[in-house]
Formats: sequence, C-alpha cells, structure tokens
Amino acid sequence: MKYKFKTAIQLFDKANTSDPNTETSNGKTYPKELLYAIRMTEKLNQFEPNASEAVQLAVRCQHICRWEIPRDSYEMNRKGYLTWRKDLAKFHAKKATEILKEIGYDDSLIDKVTFLLQKKQLKRNKETQLLEDVVCLVFLENYFEKFSKKYAEKKLIDIVQKTWAKMSDKGHEAALQLNFSKKSLTLIQKALA
Repeated sequence: MKYKFKTAIQLFDKANTSDPNTETSNGKTYPKELLYAIRMTEKLNQFEPNASEAVQLAVRCQHICRWEIPRDSYEMNRKGYLTWRKDLAKFHAKKATEILKEIGYDDSLIDKVTFLLQKKQLKRNKETQLLEDVVCLVFLENYFEKFSKKYAEKKLIDIVQKTWAKMSDKGHEAALQLNFSKKSLTLIQKALA
C-alpha cells in the first residue's frame, strides 16, 4: 500500500476518533464516525475491490468530523435538512483537503476526492455513483433497522424509495442480497412494489 494513502487513512481515522458519540458493534465500542468509516471501506472492498484511490479516500472520509455540525443546529424540516447536508458536504471536502494537502497529495487527486464528497454529477459520473452506492448499502445494512424504530411506516417507505432512486442497478442487486430482518425486508418490499 502506498505511503501517502496509508497515512491519509490513518489521519482520517485519527480525526474521527475524536467523535464524542459512540456505537457498539460486535461487542466493541467505537467512536461513531470511525465505525462508519471502517464500514464504508469494508463495503467498498466487497462491492468494488478495484476502486480508484480517489474513491477509496472519499469513502473513508465521507463523514469526517460530522459531529461538529449537528443536525439540530438547523431547522428541523426538509429545507433545514437539505441545507445541513449541503453544508456537511462542503465541510467534509474542506477537512479532507487539509489532510490530503498536509500529506503532499497533488491538487488533481484532491479535486477528485472533493468532487466525490460533494456528490457531483450523481448518475452521470461512475465514481460519484460508486460512492453513493456504498453510502446507501452501508445505510441499509447497518443503520436502517435502528432508523426504522424511530419513524412511521409511510416515512420509512419514502426513505427507502429515495435511497433506491440514488442507486445504480448494481447497487440494487447488492442491496437485495443484504441480510435484513423480516420486518425490514417486508417494509423494503412494500417500498419497491
């Protein structure tokens, strides 16, 4: 593995270990965004093992230091949510740029990573689509079950349909292979009917 790449991963992870929020997986407690980053890399390696370096980097820092801009610091409505997401994308791109510059990555690779983190040209750019597929698969596999306990069925169906719309055909195939609970699978099938 290349030195710069390895160092970037270490620095992204170091930044995410400061997350005050925690999550437990397989009996081990992690800073929440560190666990998310690990899951993203694992899913990418499973879904597209030959992904470019830019995609591998973007996947690992997709939520870098996310807790610094909490959701509840924005209006709790659709407009507030969309503004928060847009601001987060810029924030993650800025954080990633600082780290990648520090290591000595060239501007063209940094530009690719920030392009991906801001989800530019989704559905038109293969690498942006790949990142989005991985994001959606990680959400469905690791977070949907917990998420589904918070919301009414109608809202969950809407969320599944919006998630599905962002994915490629290859992403859909992978999603249908995930190990869902009976309840989640029923809900997903309803959403896709």
